[in-house]
This record gives sequence, structure tokens and C-alpha cells, in this order.
Amino acid sequence: MLGAIVGDIVGSVYEWNNIKTKDFPLFRDDCFFTDDTVMTCAVAEAVMNGGECDDFIDAMKKYGRLYPRAGYGGRFREWLTSKNSKPYNSYGNGSAMRISPCAWAMDCGFCARTGMWPSNGRAMAKLSAEVTHNHPEGIKGAMATADAIFMCRYLFGGYYCEDGEPIDDNPAECKKRIKGHIEREYGYDLSRTLDEIRPTYRFDETCQGTVPEAIIAFLESTDFEDAIRNAISLGGDSDTLAAITGSIAEAAYGIPQKIRDKAISYLDEPLKDVLRRWRKQFPYPVKR
Repeated sequence: MLGAIVGDIVGSVYEWNNIKTKDFPLFRDDCFFTDDTVMTCAVAEAVMNGGECDDFIDAMKKYGRLYPRAGYGGRFREWLTSKNSKPYNSYGNGSAMRISPCAWAMDCGFCARTGMWPSNGRAMAKLSAEVTHNHPEGIKGAMATADAIFMCRYLFGGYYCEDGEPIDDNPAECKKRIKGHIEREYGYDLSRTLDEIRPTYRFDETCQGTVPEAIIAFLESTDFEDAIRNAISLGGDSDTLAAITGSIAEAAYGIPQKIRDKAISYLDEPLKDVLRRWRKQFPYPVKR
């Protein structure tokens, strides 16, 4: 989940000042965390508390009220402050940027033993979207992101074997399988290149206008930092786009310690505490 936080912080200064290049300082003094980080931490706490519907609602409202000026969309802000906890049919990209903890709670070992997706984890991921973003596109964007993260963990983590051998040393094949799954399952067009998208891409807060581009930014990347730079270079809703890309890239590449430490330095104590508790419950995996 830290990958989403890194992307959010790096992209924070470019959301309203888009750049169309990969040549920029990764962290600036004026970078800051936004609602993407706050809600990712809220989802993490909800997962640690059991991952039921009320857990997601309670955690999102708790952290939303702790950080009332984090940059929420209008309808989500109303939901946070209202006594009404019903979803509001959103298809905004907020459902996808916050979902990474659910994908990290999914059991790669179960999939390796049975050949089946860990259904309880996917159900939890779907629920994390539905508590607010229950429009089909809002759910689809979240689930496509969760699938991409889980498949990166599974393939790049060495769990999947072909002819008895893992394919984690073949990143091109891993990405080919992820791309094929997302296109078949969700109907997103992942055939475009960043160079084709970049010239005309503009600010778009929808899942359908953000998630495919974020996945493509990962697919064209060579490492974690390159993935973040790819996402920022597209422009658009930079912090959320990079948060989604970063959440996927973390699962494939890990995060260099220098980048991890720098990102955490932008957080305050309550958010750092969520990360500490998360690592105790979900230790960073050792590659098989």
C-alpha cells in the first residue's frame, strides 16, 4: 500500500500543474499527502479490523474527519460528514486509488495451492469500493486495480510456475499475462502507448478515464520509480493516477528504501501508525 502513498505524494504538486515529461524531481519540498493517502490508510485499518462493510465505513469516516482538508471530491466530502452511510453511485477514481490494502490481504499461497483466486480477498476489495462507489464503473476500476496488484504479487513473487519453473525472472511475460487478464475481464483498452496517450490526455476523475492509463504506465515501466514517472508524465489527475500506478508497481518491483523513507517523512504520526500496524499484520513478503 505504500506504493499508492508514494504516488500520491509525488503527484500532489502536479495535479493542477500538469507536466508532460518524466524529467522532474521525484520529491519536492512542497509535496504533501492528499485524500488518496488518507483513504488508503483508512482502508488498511478497515482490513485490519476485519474487512466488513461497517469496518470500511467507520474507518473512512474516522480518517476523513481527522483530515477534513485532504482534498476530497464534493460528494465524498458530503458522505464523510453525513450521518447517512449509503453509497452514492459514484464512478470516480477514488475507489481505485484506495484499494491496495485489500489486494495485499489476498493469499498468494492459496492461489498457488488451488489454482483459484482467493475469493474472500476479492470480496473484500469489492466491498471497499461499494460502500461509496457502487456504480458499475466505480466497482470495475477498483477491481481491475486490485487484480493487477494481486497478479503482480503472484507472478513477480514467484508463486506461479510453468513446467515447474516460476516466471518471475521474465517481467515481459508477467506483464503480458496481467494485460491479457485485465483486457478480458474488464474490457479496458491497454493497447495504447504512453506516447499515444500523453498529447491529448487531460484531467479526468473517473475510473474509466484513469485506471487504464495508470495500468499502462505500469506496463511500460522498468522499475518502481520509472512507473511513477510514467504516470506523472501523462498529466491528468496526477496524484491519483500515480497512486494507482504506484500501488501496482510496488507489488511487482518493491520500493527502494530511499524512496520509502522519503515518502514516510511526509506523513504525520497517525498515518505512520497505520503503516506500522499494517506491517506487523502483513509483513513485507520474502520472494519465493
